[in-house]
Amino acid sequence: MDDMVRAALKKWPNVPACTGWLALDARGDWYMRDDRTQQAGRFPQSKGSRIEHRQLREFIERNYEGTREGAWYFQNGPQRVYVELEAAPHVWRLAARAGTAPEVRSHAGGDDVAVESAWVDERGRLFLATDAGFGLVHTQDMEAAADAIEAGLWSPQPLEFAAMPARFGFCLSPAAQWDGHPPREVASAHAAS
Repeated sequence: MDDMVRAALKKWPNVPACTGWLALDARGDWYMRDDRTQQAGRFPQSKGSRIEHRQLREFIERNYEGTREGAWYFQNGPQRVYVELEAAPHVWRLAARAGTAPEVRSHAGGDDVAVESAWVDERGRLFLATDAGFGLVHTQDMEAAADAIEAGLWSPQPLEFAAMPARFGFCLSPAAQWDGHPPREVASAHAAS
């Protein structure tokens, strides 16, 4: 988390959280969802505006975290902005390495993660459970993933997508879960984070 965000949290500890305004799609792209977009429907059917500004995306990604309850958020200064997820909290980017498992990193950056298990849903999408959380392998990186599977480094197990959030402890839609209004204890919990 950025130092300026920590400072804002100390200065304004009781800013209410918000839901529905920010979303992450299955390709690791961020979307702003204004009132009109939210009224048009849930994410991803009603996506909103893709965030193109590089520094803004990087700021969101540096300050992107999950709660113990599995809701993911962007800490925007003193305000916690809960994120609507299309598929998972992370979109894994893979880089092939000769003779070993590919390097795996989150769409949000950070260090390489260690893959603990691999899962495939009914649509053929590949998900990885890692030491940094759960995520979907980016479609552009399926060749590196296929090489790891063929080499016996990963053994994907079938699992219906609908079962993944409960099994791996994440929430696809905090806005739907809380009907657009985070519980008071969740909204103020970030002051202690």
